[in-house]
Amino acid sequence: MDAEIRNGDKMSFSGTVKEELLKHVAPARHCQIAELAAILHFCGHYEGLQDEKKVFVQNAEKNDKNTVKLFIQAENETVVRKCFTLLKKTFNINTSLNESFSKKTAGRTASCSILLEDPEEVRQVLQGTKFMDKEGRLADLHGPVSALLIKNACCQRAFLRGAFLAAGSMSDPEKSYHLEIVCTDPAQAEQICSILLLFQVEARIVQRKKYQIVYMKDGTGISDFLNIVEAHVSLMTFENYRIVKEMRNSVNRRVNCETANISKTVSASTRQVDDILYLKQKYGLANLPENLRQMAEVRLANPDAPLRELGEYLDPPVGKSGVNHRLRKLSELADRLREVPKEQ
Repeated sequence: MDAEIRNGDKMSFSGTVKEELLKHVAPARHCQIAELAAILHFCGHYEGLQDEKKVFVQNAEKNDKNTVKLFIQAENETVVRKCFTLLKKTFNINTSLNESFSKKTAGRTASCSILLEDPEEVRQVLQGTKFMDKEGRLADLHGPVSALLIKNACCQRAFLRGAFLAAGSMSDPEKSYHLEIVCTDPAQAEQICSILLLFQVEARIVQRKKYQIVYMKDGTGISDFLNIVEAHVSLMTFENYRIVKEMRNSVNRRVNCETANISKTVSASTRQVDDILYLKQKYGLANLPENLRQMAEVRLANPDAPLRELGEYLDPPVGKSGVNHRLRKLSELADRLREVPKEQ
């Protein structure tokens, strides 16, 4: 479910954001636990669980077949590295990273993991992240996390940070705006959306195969999200892309508008010249009133000139509205002449 961090030798924007989040460690322990809970929530699972009651065996030996092991695995090494850091800071647990490779049609996909086997360490982590109660009963790692973990705004930020690290991705903002977090359970997705709403950020949920996808396509919402998870360097980069894109769109709109106006002017000018030539042939310009005759001759002599410029060629000069009025009179006269044969 993790997004690719690298595209060839170039790191993706999504990968850049995750590298920044890797280096950001909240100063408060409760926030660190909230972020660790998010990673367990998306990337963790139990091993060695023998019964359906999901009860942790207290005082078990490390190799006891009835004890529970905690396994954290992700394709993105950044996620597991952050988990490694949080385990050290919150519970003083030193563990090692394991890297393996799974074969896919396009090549090999790296998989990085942490396995906690010591019963006491597993108990500390699961109770600290509220996935185990005092009696040793285990909660579903992929169900909604305890509200106690995310009751403070700082912990909500940390939880979203961990969620994006573990299951999030972003498109290149130079191409499009799209941020998503892949969830395995509808309740998981609803909880992410509920937390975002607390920060006045609206996200939507769509089903993709067996997953529930929390996503945003609005540039402002994505910008707010980066601010919430405290990816401030990535936020500035994203905003720079937005500014350039908006300026480019503004220029394109202006060019399109000017092109449309030019096209409209050329079309009107062509129609006016056609009407005047028809009058010249069927009626004679000399038979027109002086103001209309002069207007007709000026338009024929300057077929591409705008109305304001045509008015300056008249004697005496006439404003834009006056020129438009005279040209409309010429067109109306031409239309009446065209209708004469139909009435006879």
